[in-house]
Amino acid sequence: MVDRLAAEMDLGFGAVPLDVLVLRMIAAIVLGGIIGFEREERGKDAGLRTHMLIAFASCLFLLISQALADLPFSGASNVNVDPLRLVEAVTAGVAFLSAGLIFSRNGSVQNVTTGASMWLAGAIGTACGVGQIGLAGLATLMVVIVLAVIGRLQSKLGPQARDSAPDEGMSERSDKLRHAQAHGHRDKGAI
Repeated sequence: MVDRLAAEMDLGFGAVPLDVLVLRMIAAIVLGGIIGFEREERGKDAGLRTHMLIAFASCLFLLISQALADLPFSGASNVNVDPLRLVEAVTAGVAFLSAGLIFSRNGSVQNVTTGASMWLAGAIGTACGVGQIGLAGLATLMVVIVLAVIGRLQSKLGPQARDSAPDEGMSERSDKLRHAQAHGHRDKGAI
């Protein structure tokens, strides 16, 4: 019984050697952390740890899919494991987290860029999980350029260049709410 329990705790995966497994997980955490650091520096709700965990979880799901592909299922030799289903599940899960961060306040949508960076952290973790660390590193560099460099350029150009500016075609209801707030009235019909 002790041998069986010890075998369950074995870190070896048939599909991925332990040293490669650890490298992929560390790469996902580090690369997700680079994106998260930029978000943290800007005071965003989802920062360093959130992005690290999303990238790590995405990597882990893909590593699990590779391990599943090597497992015998009920003695059947013709079982197909589709890793794309796990990629779809990871994408949907991260999109759900990202969407939860996005909200509307006073007619302006907030945190869309941070939600997108979370989604990208998931993709970068997924790339690490399947052994595409170079691709993940290049993607991280490109994401940081977009977030940091383009973000600073937008700040210098003024509010008209910002992603978070309210949409042109805002509803009449939002206009009433803004008008009521600007004049110190509480418009119950607009709220």
